[in-house]
Amino acid sequence: MRSEDVLLNKLKVRFKNDPVADIPAETTRQMELFRSDVKAGKRIAITVGSRGIANISTIIKAVCDALKTFGARPFIVPAMGSHGGATAEGQKNVLAEYGVTEEAMGAPVLSSMAVEKIGALPGSEGLPLYMDKNAYEADAVFVVNRVKAHTDFHADNESGIAKMLSIGLGKHAQALVTHGYLLDGLKNFTPRIAEAIVATGKILGALAIVEDGYDQISILRGAHPRDIVRVDSELLKISKSMMPTLPFENIHLLLVDWMGKNISGTGMDPNVIGRIGIRNAEDGTPRVNTICLFDITPESHGNALGIGLADLVPQSLTEKVDWRATYENVCTSRFLCRGATPVTLPTDRDVVDVGLSACGHAERETLRLVRIKDTLHIDEIWASDPMLDDIKDNLMVGIEERGVPLQFGEDGALKKLS
Repeated sequence: MRSEDVLLNKLKVRFKNDPVADIPAETTRQMELFRSDVKAGKRIAITVGSRGIANISTIIKAVCDALKTFGARPFIVPAMGSHGGATAEGQKNVLAEYGVTEEAMGAPVLSSMAVEKIGALPGSEGLPLYMDKNAYEADAVFVVNRVKAHTDFHADNESGIAKMLSIGLGKHAQALVTHGYLLDGLKNFTPRIAEAIVATGKILGALAIVEDGYDQISILRGAHPRDIVRVDSELLKISKSMMPTLPFENIHLLLVDWMGKNISGTGMDPNVIGRIGIRNAEDGTPRVNTICLFDITPESHGNALGIGLADLVPQSLTEKVDWRATYENVCTSRFLCRGATPVTLPTDRDVVDVGLSACGHAERETLRLVRIKDTLHIDEIWASDPMLDDIKDNLMVGIEERGVPLQFGEDGALKKLS
């Protein structure tokens, strides 16, 4: 079977959809929780990470404006571990692409990789604690981050406020130290580091963000320092209940148009594709035999962490990779498999053809093929006929088109999903 023989059906998937109607107003309302804790003239650092959070510039602008009305002098610090190539300029550029600039926010953006060592984690044999130097020199720090499932592990606190307080606010230095303990370090030390940072008295509070299944802001919740780890855990459960997943358990061939740091910290979210890409770690569902990946988003600046989750890629993708930035991120995480280069072929068509051959003797009547734009937007899925039995009783999935072939240009490039 070859690529020209593939016929797919367009499926529309419904997820939980409950967006905040007025994001600036709700942000301002949540910020009122902290009015009495802010003294006039205080310099307050606001953390902003590297993830593609919906409406992040709108939220940060509202946080800045609220703090100003309290009499504070806010400024913004990138809090993203080793992302942005682990450079001050790279991290500032990441924020600028999200619209978080000094001009737009009305507050300075102070980007530096310098950190202050502020102690050691109790009961950890001396694991050092670090904080962004600009944030440490402020009168207080206000933490803003999205709460969602982590791409490496599952625990009470995963990717959220606790992670921002530890690996994010601690910059590359804290990321290196914590990742040095591998999965145990991430799972067990992250909330403990967060609690230790809160215990310094430097944290004014936090604004936690939860997105619904359509990448829209569903919850904005303020948390006082003493409540941060608990609120982080509570919102994680809600976030997971709204998290989009593929409605299949077994897939022969998965075609993914785009990977990117603005899509997932690992380029493709393991919670969606079922592959963790960490040796000796247990994969989840769906169970996918072969993954074909075709492109990397411009917002990634060539950081292809997670490319190793794919089996086949075209040469056009690898030519866009900034291997220095990729390896900086991969080596910091210690999960080296995620930076491995997949089998690389001349064109997208070649990638699909070899992917089909990897399915063995599967023909049109048995081939379980799925195509998605990326792992963040899976409300639209393209699937082969054998997959339709999996969703025949699923009221959340409908069929919109049938029997549509893959479209390639004369150069063998696959036409991307819009």
